[in-house]
Amino acid sequence: MPKLLTIIASTRPGRVGLPVAMWFQDRAQAHGGFELELADLYELDLPLLDEPNHPRLQKYTKAHTEAWSATVDSADAVVIVTAEYNYGYPAALKNAIDYLHHEWRYKPVGFVSYGGVAAGTRAVQQLKQVVGALQLFPVASAVNIPFVTQFLDDDRVVQANDVMIQAATAMLDELLVVEAALTSLRSAS
Repeated sequence: MPKLLTIIASTRPGRVGLPVAMWFQDRAQAHGGFELELADLYELDLPLLDEPNHPRLQKYTKAHTEAWSATVDSADAVVIVTAEYNYGYPAALKNAIDYLHHEWRYKPVGFVSYGGVAAGTRAVQQLKQVVGALQLFPVASAVNIPFVTQFLDDDRVVQANDVMIQAATAMLDELLVVEAALTSLRSAS
């Protein structure tokens, strides 16, 4: 069974990314197509890129980089749960992406975005440029949650609507298909 790494991009106190990611993990568990792993960038607490060598060389000097490398390398597919800050994605996410190079290659990536009227889609458009440079393959299906706070109950648990549930299922199905197609590329590299 392929491994799906879900990354929570927001590190801000009171962030909505945590309950959104927990909801998505539940959907992924119910889907049943993947072994699941969750990486919370708040808990990971990577310092601003502090490796002296280019990530392409994989000559890491810090334990936190080695651990992050192992986490990403073990994944077969990735989902990024991201907020939209000022039309872009969180700086902690850019930092986490830039720590590595080869570990990202030839993996499908899906996006669960949230925000206000734009539902985080402007952040995703920027992210597609960045992940493409690392040879991650964005899938077409995505989960975009507009006015996200309307879906949080008093306990900050996501109460998803049918559109969100259907989008999550479609994205997970597409991730499975694309992951299978990319397996030989990952093996060759």
